[in-house]
Amino acid sequence: MEGIDIAARLARAREEHKALEARLADPATIAGTDYPQLTQQYARLRNLAAIGERWEKLVAGIAEQEELWEAEPELRDELDEALAADRAQLERTEAELVALLVPPDPNDAKAAIVEIRGGTGGDESALFAADLLRMYTRYAEANKLRVSLLDSHPTPLGGFKQIVFAVEGAGAYGLLRYESGVHRVQRVPETESQGRIHTSTATVVVLPEAEEVDVEIDPGELRIDTFRSTGPGGQSVNTTDSAVRITHVPTGLVVSCQDEKSQHKNKAQALRVLRARLKMRYEEEQAAALSATRRQHIGTGDRSEKIRTYNFPQNRITDHRINFTLHQLDAVLAGELDPLTERLKRAAAVAAAETTQPSSPAS
Repeated sequence: MEGIDIAARLARAREEHKALEARLADPATIAGTDYPQLTQQYARLRNLAAIGERWEKLVAGIAEQEELWEAEPELRDELDEALAADRAQLERTEAELVALLVPPDPNDAKAAIVEIRGGTGGDESALFAADLLRMYTRYAEANKLRVSLLDSHPTPLGGFKQIVFAVEGAGAYGLLRYESGVHRVQRVPETESQGRIHTSTATVVVLPEAEEVDVEIDPGELRIDTFRSTGPGGQSVNTTDSAVRITHVPTGLVVSCQDEKSQHKNKAQALRVLRARLKMRYEEEQAAALSATRRQHIGTGDRSEKIRTYNFPQNRITDHRINFTLHQLDAVLAGELDPLTERLKRAAAVAAAETTQPSSPAS
């Protein structure tokens, strides 16, 4: 895989594995407070070594087949098929190796808070926001994750100026983390009588949900306002001051929730979103002081960054961060995001592995 000397990384990982194995045999290590962490590291290195053996066999086998292909022209048709299969297997194995070479992000296992906002394009951008909501909902359901609405601001045509929802289940944030950024759509709106293609945008922000132990919020730093909900709603939703707006005074962050009938529930949902935003803000401040982070290598996720284009006339979707184009836009919008997600994860892992030195067992 470009950018990474896998053979050299495997050699270092085997040295780490051997040294760590010796340490774990020491009774003093077993009694130490870092023993659980060391056993996890040992398991990762053992798995890395096992996959590394498979990688080495594939590399050697492909080299032999390529030599035979050059020497025996009459066998080329048969060898072409075998080489294609082995090269595909090698690519998958390299992806597994790269993922193991990079320490996992502890946020990946958490639930995700997803915010979608209509951008440039008026009603069309709001309709596109609704399309993105359906896409993520179907993708989440296909991965056995739960989606729950936290806040929404619908438009008369069926779109959303803004919508906030939670995706819960194992690995939700890790699955959606690379969706943050500006999504651009090119299509002919239903309201366009001349058949002209319009360009609109929607902004997506994906946050790892923060637990109370992750982010402590001082109630004295909050300004809480109540107001009457707007937009479609059931009985009592639009007739009482059940909507809640919370302002975190020190940072100026503002969160509102209005989709529940109960003011108490709306307050709890708003605090949930606020806690996630504060966690991400603190982590971004820390990451800004580092020379390299995953976020910097696969795209900052900043709201001003265009990450993807959805071209309806050509049934084309292009992710600009990895220069990858897929002519299956209809399938992606139906929730089949894996072809994009897997490549994004692989690109992020490669970028991180290029800048992450292999960890040595502490002495």
